Amino acid sequence: MEHKQLKEALETLKETGVRITPQRHAILEYLINSMSHPTADEIYKALEGKFPNMSVATVYNNLRVFREVGLVKELTYGDASSRFDFVTTHHYHVICESCGKIVDFHYPGLNEVEQLASHVTGFKVSHHRMEIYGTCPECSSKENH
Repeated sequence: MEHKQLKEALETLKETGVRITPQRHAILEYLINSMSHPTADEIYKALEGKFPNMSVATVYNNLRVFREVGLVKELTYGDASSRFDFVTTHHYHVICESCGKIVDFHYPGLNEVEQLASHVTGFKVSHHRMEIYGTCPECSSKENH
């Protein structure tokens, strides 16, 4: 699955005229394989051994490029640093209020919410965002000790 996603993402970059550098390839691959919605700093730390000349700015600039071509979503949830999510299907996020971990959550029934909102209000709905907050199992078990 990851290999197919990477191949499609690289095709999208080619189609939009974005040069595929080894750094871009590595950042994309890391995002596709990462389920933790990493920050730019986390991506930088994970890849700095492989690319000693790469700066945090390089990571940010590439994430911006990926966001502009629609491959990556920037998630801003109150805390200081954005997290980045490789765009797959529509999904929602459950966010830990203690450690900030974000977990994907699929609930297909919620797609109807846009149609309902449009129907009830007359709005031309472009998109919606739903977030669910709580405490992750790891943080919960720490609290109980």
